Amino acid sequence: MGDAGVGGDLLDAFSEAVVATVEAIAPSVAAVAVTGDGGKPAGSGSGFFLTPDGFLLTNAHVIASGKGFAVTLADGSEHPSSVVGADPRTDLAVLHVEAPPQAAARLGDSDALRVGQLVVAFGSPLGLDNTVSVGIVSSLGRSLRAPSGYLVERVIQSDTALNPGNSGGPLADTRGRVVGVNSAMIERAQGLGFAVPINTAAFVFGEILAHGRVRRYFLGIKGKYRPIPRKIQHGLRLDRPSLIEIVEVTADGPAARAGFRTGDLFYSLNDEQVASMDDLNRILSRSGGKEEFEAKVLRGGNAETFRLKPGKD
Repeated sequence: MGDAGVGGDLLDAFSEAVVATVEAIAPSVAAVAVTGDGGKPAGSGSGFFLTPDGFLLTNAHVIASGKGFAVTLADGSEHPSSVVGADPRTDLAVLHVEAPPQAAARLGDSDALRVGQLVVAFGSPLGLDNTVSVGIVSSLGRSLRAPSGYLVERVIQSDTALNPGNSGGPLADTRGRVVGVNSAMIERAQGLGFAVPINTAAFVFGEILAHGRVRRYFLGIKGKYRPIPRKIQHGLRLDRPSLIEIVEVTADGPAARAGFRTGDLFYSLNDEQVASMDDLNRILSRSGGKEEFEAKVLRGGNAETFRLKPGKD
């Protein structure tokens, strides 16, 4: 009896956490129906509102082949929408929905996620609106090839059940905060779902609203997320235990001209920590491509400082 009672209490606590998350997030979630030439169906997906005035975040691949987009809200009403902008590099897009004010989702911090954490996925898989699935974060820092061919970095892997139609829906923590955008599943795989981190999505959303596209300034490097020991983190006085390991330096690019090398551990740009490529992109997006930057790397255990000016794509 005692064991059953304890199990029942745990189940109730689990259920309450999921129900509270659903109540917080579900009003902001919508289904996206895509039509092509001649009004013929051309796919479907999901999305969620980031502002009350109708700006909806979804996946770029959901809308890529579409000519028209109808959005069905949580209350069952259908409204037309138009594309504000898309960013195939992160598989994200923004629609504007012609509808009354909507509930906007609250955003969390995807950098604070931990493996094993409970997450809840929302969307309209296989045309089944308002579907919820629960799982855990299985892995962090994955790289995933988007349908556009671009490699999306720092993808969240979870075991939430995702099917066609879930794409573009939110992945939320049990505090009712969105931590990712459900973006893809591996075909024929079971129990593997992937989401673009919400920190990446928030940056892309802001760029698209302000400029219609994501402005990108570049250093001419390719890098990967690299966790570091706490001793190095403290020694460099970094807020987060990661940096960028440079895996390729473009010949005659800004970084190459400044003296960067493959294998350098890049940790600071203009005294701001670059714990990930997301951080680097955010810092560069504010530069306008005009500033000379001070970059710091670890090379062979020693700190090196370079001056460089980013290029513009």
